[in-house]
Amino acid sequence: MIDPTSAVPRWQQAHAILVQRIRAGTYPPGTRVPSVVALSEELGISIPTAQKALRQLREDGWTYTVPGLGSFVADPAQAETPPPTP
Repeated sequence: MIDPTSAVPRWQQAHAILVQRIRAGTYPPGTRVPSVVALSEELGISIPTAQKALRQLREDGWTYTVPGLGSFVADPAQAETPPPTP
């Protein structure tokens, strides 16, 4: 969960949670990740914070967006730039 007392920005905490879920298989390749509103409600963060976390996931290669449908987990085998490894 998000730690409001942490020095780490909330969007980075949300991003880390989503990456962890992708790596753990909670969101396998091709599945839709929660919407901005759903993430905001679940994690107790603002909508702009959830948007920033999802935008960073896309920029890092973890997800891709289909206009009108949402964000989906990318298949690392098909990505031009694979997501970073720990």
